[in-house]
Amino acid sequence: MVSHLFYYQLALLALIWLFIMLHLSWPGRSVPPPAPPIKPKPKRSTEPKAFEGLTHKPHCALCAQETGETHPPPPVRPDPMPPTHRRPRSVDTSMHFCPHDGCRYRGWLGLNNLRANGHPSGGPWRQFQCLSCLGYFPEHHGTIFHGKQAAVELLVQVLACLAEGLGIRATARVFAVDANTVLHWLVEAAEPLRAFSAYFLCDVHVRQRQLDELYAVLRDVKTGALSEDEAIEHLERSPYWVWTAMDPDSKWLLVIDVGTRTLAMAQRVVHQVVQRLARGCVPLCLTDGLKDYGTAFLTHFGQWMQPARRRDKGPMPQPR
Repeated sequence: MVSHLFYYQLALLALIWLFIMLHLSWPGRSVPPPAPPIKPKPKRSTEPKAFEGLTHKPHCALCAQETGETHPPPPVRPDPMPPTHRRPRSVDTSMHFCPHDGCRYRGWLGLNNLRANGHPSGGPWRQFQCLSCLGYFPEHHGTIFHGKQAAVELLVQVLACLAEGLGIRATARVFAVDANTVLHWLVEAAEPLRAFSAYFLCDVHVRQRQLDELYAVLRDVKTGALSEDEAIEHLERSPYWVWTAMDPDSKWLLVIDVGTRTLAMAQRVVHQVVQRLARGCVPLCLTDGLKDYGTAFLTHFGQWMQPARRRDKGPMPQPR
């Protein structure tokens, strides 16, 4: 005789089998796929990569201007004036020239066309006369001393103190001069000093140059964009950029320019440096990390090259 316990166990197994089949055949339920293995992240290489170059030449306004303009022919040097039968001149005028427009001796040195005409009103400066146009001019014409009532020694000492880094207000207190007067002297001296440096700093050979950006505000003062009080305040705390290029061996400042910190200014500064260097001189250039310098260097010192084709078929890569 079969026990009732056997039937209970058989019914329990049938219910378990029924629940398993219903679970597997239920719609919308599927076995999730196994998770993919976690791959380690690739490490970024720390080795420096070679610069691939540029596919087009960056624009430089000064280079485009020099390419498009035609320089006028140089003026013809006039003949020196013959000596007169008067007493020989005791004042040397070989380092002066006639500044008057329309005179054919304008800008020429040592042509015996000038003579000294004494000291007008007992002043410290002589008066010269051009024998070609019969025009008069003082010997300090075209300098920062022209039209100044202050002594020459005072002007020189004030500018020397400013060059040594003393502030405008401090210089004015030392020499008992108004601060606005010191500012005007500084603005007027900037242009002759720039012309002097451009005349002597040419065809130089340097092994290294350092480029950096500083601050100043003289250009805004000269154009009237800032008042005198505002300019003095700005110069005390230096809010504007001044671009400099210096030779660390000779301490020559090859270029000093004022402008914003942009690619156009970097192109302008590097272009001026190239104008100062001798032909074929490419020195080591050190900067503060401004990326615009790299583009400016490639514009003026770079050479185009054709990269090799990586595949047998297809267009040639663009020159860089």
